[in-house]
Amino acid sequence: MMRSTPYDIAARLDRLPSSRTVWVIVMLLSLGSVFEFYDLFFAAYVAPGMVQTGLFTPGSLGIFGALKVIRVAGFGTFVFSTFAGLWFGVVLLAQASDRFGRRAVFTWSLIWYITCTAIMAFQATGQSLNIWRFVAGVGFGVQLVTIDTYIVELVPRRLRGRAFCLNQLISFAIVPVVALLAWRLVPLQPFGLDGWRWVVLLGSVGAVVVWELRSGIPESPRWLASRGRADEAAAIVGELERRIAAERGQVLAAPALVPPPPEHSPHTALGEIFAPRYRSRTIMLSGFNAAQVIGFYGFNSWVPTLLMARGINVTHGLEYAFIIALAQPVGPLLGCMFADTLERKFQIMGGLACMAVSMAIFAVVTSPAALILLGIAFTLAANVMSYAYHGYQAELFPTRIRSRAIGFVYSWSRLTAAFSGLIVGLLLARGGVPAVAMFIGGAMIVGIALIGALGPATNGLALEQLND
Repeated sequence: MMRSTPYDIAARLDRLPSSRTVWVIVMLLSLGSVFEFYDLFFAAYVAPGMVQTGLFTPGSLGIFGALKVIRVAGFGTFVFSTFAGLWFGVVLLAQASDRFGRRAVFTWSLIWYITCTAIMAFQATGQSLNIWRFVAGVGFGVQLVTIDTYIVELVPRRLRGRAFCLNQLISFAIVPVVALLAWRLVPLQPFGLDGWRWVVLLGSVGAVVVWELRSGIPESPRWLASRGRADEAAAIVGELERRIAAERGQVLAAPALVPPPPEHSPHTALGEIFAPRYRSRTIMLSGFNAAQVIGFYGFNSWVPTLLMARGINVTHGLEYAFIIALAQPVGPLLGCMFADTLERKFQIMGGLACMAVSMAIFAVVTSPAALILLGIAFTLAANVMSYAYHGYQAELFPTRIRSRAIGFVYSWSRLTAAFSGLIVGLLLARGGVPAVAMFIGGAMIVGIALIGALGPATNGLALEQLND
């Protein structure tokens, strides 16, 4: 009979071969992350419809009108509420996954998203809209953290890079869908309801479908073992082994012999991420997240505006933005060719470097064709960087604190995103696209330096080898 210590459970998982069983679980988890991407990207596309309905006039904004003291006004209050909610969510709720389990938080965060977003779609004032946007953000902000944690713990170590490629491929595939829905619905009022409200509601409908599919996702055996529930963990791994062996028609290889696991209390505090073993990783990933988001959302959230600043009219700007959006899922698809062969930290650094170069050239060219190609190049590089770092940061902390650690370092991207949009807007007004390009390029250099100097290698290594 196989033993059921945390190390033995990990060894059994890591020796599993690539199989339909594994990839279906990754796909189902990835469908959950679709809705964070849906929410993050629909804001840019529904903005004209929201503004047109008068939601962001001073009288409609109520208490949110006070944000003008930090130069946040109009639709900017909605963007601010989004990222403020996401920040509070990952800071306050990320620990829930470590305490209550990955599956429970995955399920309840979907319910939170469905409920709050549906309510938000029917708000009649900017104040109530922003309140529900903030509340929704608190809930679904923890979803992506939980999914990253889930994937890295369930997927065999030789497949982790490709698993995050599939995750991001599915997640980013929703972006052109959002662009298309907004393009077709925002100018209309189907059944007397503003088009932008339909765009919001359709996201909730899709989340209901994913919630119904959640039964195909097991709890993380690594988490169960870390909480002293070894028999439950062994049962889940045994079922996975049985299904994969039947699928492949062969007996699975025996797991490697493993040493006795070190003793750890299942009740750990967030402060452990600053213990000597993890301190440099925490500092590196916090700074990196603050830097990368400046490029990622500094471009993606401003694509139509940046195109218009380069001399493209409004109509063509939206058209070109849609063309660029079609490239969103392609980056992770390309990454499948090298995700588990090229060291993860070098994928991140290369993506950041290509983002900086693409943005610098984008700032000086005027040809529509060149602008579209550079926009696509930036998008491809950004999404290679994205899938690589989501997997990377999840690999660098132990199971007992993985979710809250990811939540902490990831929260810096949310906090930075809430304010970097203001800086991009200010730079665009005062220095044009070249000033924005310098800002983004500088942030990318900071990210490259942090990952290059402090980031350990992770490809093909067991999580327990990296962290215990």
